[in-house]
Amino acid sequence: MRLPPIAPDQVTPEQLPLFDAMTAGVASKYDAFVTRRDDGALLGPWNAWLHDPELGEAFWSVTQAMTKARRIPDGPRQIAILVTGAHFGAAYETYAHGAVAARKHGMSERRLATLAAGERPEDLDDAEAVAHDVAKALLRGGVLPDPLYALAVSRFGQAGANELIYLVGHYCFVSMTLNGFAVPVPRADVSVSSG
Repeated sequence: MRLPPIAPDQVTPEQLPLFDAMTAGVASKYDAFVTRRDDGALLGPWNAWLHDPELGEAFWSVTQAMTKARRIPDGPRQIAILVTGAHFGAAYETYAHGAVAARKHGMSERRLATLAAGERPEDLDDAEAVAHDVAKALLRGGVLPDPLYALAVSRFGQAGANELIYLVGHYCFVSMTLNGFAVPVPRADVSVSSG
């Protein structure tokens, strides 16, 4: 990891408001995977953002907005996030959202492995298939093909299609953060800390 986790007693006055906001936000949403060290230091993208609180605050605000929007069901959301994380080989992203998908949606190990390999699982429902195919097309680059765009609007409504596109873009950014700073999957001896 290129940016060492910042223990709570090492947080600067400039970092403190962001640290407090992210710690509370992460604890309220994520209990399926490790988000902090035992000493309370944030892991994942949150640690990177904390190192640059001026920009980190903006990144955290976008993350909060994306989490709040919820215009598409969570199952298809998780599919789009996992497709994006797998595309970039962002290990922490695949680990974290794989845990969320398994715990909250009962996603099988086979489906998770298929997504992590960059493949399309055979058992996707219609909404998950749309999320998968839109994410894959966006990640290939270029304009999203009209039939896929129309399918997303038909399935999720205009606001939902917008959210799906923004979601893929946001998790491209999160994946770049994780990969750029070499953020690893937490060691097995680090316990899940949610409070």
